[in-house]
Amino acid sequence: MQTLYAFRGSESDDFSKDQKFLLFSIDNMYNLYLLLISLLLEVKKRAEIDLSKKQKKHLATAEDKDPNKKFVNNQLLELLSSNSELKSQMESHEITNWELDTEYVEVVFKSITSSELYKEYMETRVSDFKEDKTFIIDVFKEVIAPNEKLYEYIEDKNLTWLDDLPIVNTAILKLLRKVKHSTQEAHFTPKLYKEDDDKQFAIDLFKKTLLNRSSLNNEIEKKTKNWDADRIADVDYVLLQMAINELQNFPSIPVKVTINEYLEIAKEYSTPKSSIFINGILDKLVKEFREAGTLNKMGRGLL
Repeated sequence: MQTLYAFRGSESDDFSKDQKFLLFSIDNMYNLYLLLISLLLEVKKRAEIDLSKKQKKHLATAEDKDPNKKFVNNQLLELLSSNSELKSQMESHEITNWELDTEYVEVVFKSITSSELYKEYMETRVSDFKEDKTFIIDVFKEVIAPNEKLYEYIEDKNLTWLDDLPIVNTAILKLLRKVKHSTQEAHFTPKLYKEDDDKQFAIDLFKKTLLNRSSLNNEIEKKTKNWDADRIADVDYVLLQMAINELQNFPSIPVKVTINEYLEIAKEYSTPKSSIFINGILDKLVKEFREAGTLNKMGRGLL
């Protein structure tokens, strides 16, 4: 939707650069994933440095000399630290942000160590894998994910990451919740696309929407004759183009799935009344396509 919205050419123009950007922005989600996972590891390193400094103090207290190492020895963090596949992915994707932007590691570290979660966790010196795992999940969910400074940093580094952030955060939490002590290394290096067809779908949806803009706009205009074109939000126009394209050219996608998806996107990105407007247009078009026999859907339950 964003790539189509930004496209300023006509359906006959070359859009190879735009398609390349689309795929790049999708692939870049994986970099965001690695960046956030690496942040956990950098916080662990920061905690180790903190303990080392305290132990080397000239006037070290008994607590400084024998500190509680529960956090730095957290078994889930240890599992991530020793994951060679994850390390390889970080190296190949050149995830080195925190080496330069150490102040953000410091911000997150202090947010964690000043939290009630941390204080409760550090009340004891020994824990099992379950407790360690629960602590990291809670820290990621309640301290790291909502951190405003981190949010600003991500926004500054890559504008497309802002929309990816909720998806990536959710994916990380799912992986953390499913992890076991015996989990294979590949668990933390998931595939970006579940199926190869998913990537092709993104390309096809983008290309077919651009190549059929005139006919798609014609369908929209027939249903908005009483509307001033200027009153229709640009985002709504793009969403309608994509939705009508899906209805007509993607036979394996159920009608309800198409409509529901675009209504959700409209609620997120467009005006308060956009979802109602889009739903009304799509409902009318679906009825017409069915009556004309042009709703090309294959398989049971797709209509």
